[in-house]
Amino acid sequence: MQQTFDQLLKAAIDARGLSLERLHARLRQRGIDVSLASLSNWQRGKCRPERSHSLRAVHALEEILALPGDSLVASLGPPRPRGRRLGGALPYQDLCLVGGSIQRLLAEVRHERDGQLDTLSYHDHVTLGPDRDERSVRTRAVFQARSDGVDRHVAVYHNERGRLPDEITASCCRAGRTRTDADEGIAVVELLFDRPLSAGETYVVEYEVRFDPPGPPAHYYERWFRFPAHSYLLTVQFDRAAPPARVTRVRQANVRRAPDEVSELRLGGWNTAHIAGVAVEPGVHGMRWEWS
Repeated sequence: MQQTFDQLLKAAIDARGLSLERLHARLRQRGIDVSLASLSNWQRGKCRPERSHSLRAVHALEEILALPGDSLVASLGPPRPRGRRLGGALPYQDLCLVGGSIQRLLAEVRHERDGQLDTLSYHDHVTLGPDRDERSVRTRAVFQARSDGVDRHVAVYHNERGRLPDEITASCCRAGRTRTDADEGIAVVELLFDRPLSAGETYVVEYEVRFDPPGPPAHYYERWFRFPAHSYLLTVQFDRAAPPARVTRVRQANVRRAPDEVSELRLGGWNTAHIAGVAVEPGVHGMRWEWS
């Protein structure tokens, strides 16, 4: 039987003969501040690390305890649900100002298996044009079935300017029913798997929305997480002819309140900016930029 995180951690600590105080000091030397109480609770199974700062500490513990890379992280399993839920999910009304329209469109595609897929990872790649316009959003997502028989994922796209995509394509899956709200710029599309999944089985989907140039003016991109996710990566490719003046990372637990986190990002040498995170909590995660 595979060891749980607390069992693996305690066995490694015992094998190295290190006290928790010594582990705490070794982490502090690496600039990682985790309390002695947290270390004790982790090895006793009373709680487990899930936030990004804690997971950084887990990676450091793997090195200190001479464990194979990612062995402790892999033993954690999927993140535990957090935050307020309705029916097991954060409601769209908390995530955006067009939640009512999205719920109506989802009802039209009869999304009965909502919540039966755990999100292992999302990667959104946004491409902007020389007119400071959105040209495309390419998404790759990895899911794990929570029960037998799950055979689809329903993707939601919203454009801040209320414009619908000119084209939606899918790979590793097949696009099924599509419903749109042209006034709000919302598109809801079924992504059908090649077969019903068994509980615990994983599946990868890829899809892309495109705009004929010029696309709609763009000032931000955000991903709405109704459920927790293991990891999220967002990359934004700016055109060399139209670099932004400022780019910030934004996280909100509720769109009707002030952001929980706003931090400035550096633009890379290839005119790209990105955010990356693990143990992603439900809420709004995205990027905003200002034009000069």
